[in-house]
Amino acid sequence: MSAAQLRLFQLVSPALPVGAFSYSEGLEVLVQAGRITTPEALEVWLRAELERGALGVEAAALVPLAAALGRARSAVEASQPEDGAAALAELQELDGWLLAARESAELRAQQRQMGQSLLRLLSDLGWPLPAGAPVDSAPAGSPNPIGAGGLAWPAAWAWAGVCLDLPPADLVEAYLYGWVANQISAAVRLVPLGPTQGQRLQLALAPLLAERANALAASDPRRLWSGGVGAGLAQLSHRELYSRLFRS
Repeated sequence: MSAAQLRLFQLVSPALPVGAFSYSEGLEVLVQAGRITTPEALEVWLRAELERGALGVEAAALVPLAAALGRARSAVEASQPEDGAAALAELQELDGWLLAARESAELRAQQRQMGQSLLRLLSDLGWPLPAGAPVDSAPAGSPNPIGAGGLAWPAAWAWAGVCLDLPPADLVEAYLYGWVANQISAAVRLVPLGPTQGQRLQLALAPLLAERANALAASDPRRLWSGGVGAGLAQLSHRELYSRLFRS
């Protein structure tokens, strides 16, 4: 087993301290509305999001995000500030575009919070962002870091891929896998879904995850579309719930 594979396992580990466990991304709304009450319904939902949701656009963006970050790091090392600034401008534009495409304020806050948590972790491990990269100006633990600067979750994930020397296809596949794992983890607490059923579902989705990762790693995110209207509406409705277990 290669060192890159072991580093990839660390990145998708539930122990990664980014707070993913506290978000359902609208799943809580669908469960309370009676839309998802069985493992079968959950599988249909997850397959739809993998095939047609905003998740695919984000996953496809990981490759150009990582490329821009890699160029920025190389430019800093080579003392080429103009090249570094151009790469960082490309990075920031794509990062902002992805964040603006998410419908709800809660989900944008999630993207910011998880992104900043991962970037702080990488910095603590010896991989700070290249000089000149946008950084978060909000205090640690800020409840609403929207507009505070810094990079959101997809760009932070891409930086992790650069730091850990992960192949682009593996980086995209891990991103999709981690999203599905977090959704199933939330469903275990909401549907209810037994742990064994959750593991069975994760296995059943493996071929689709591999297929989508291969396709998205070779796709231009700006030429893709999202049909996740139901997901967007669920995310927007989350703040109206009378009682909530999750933050989104």
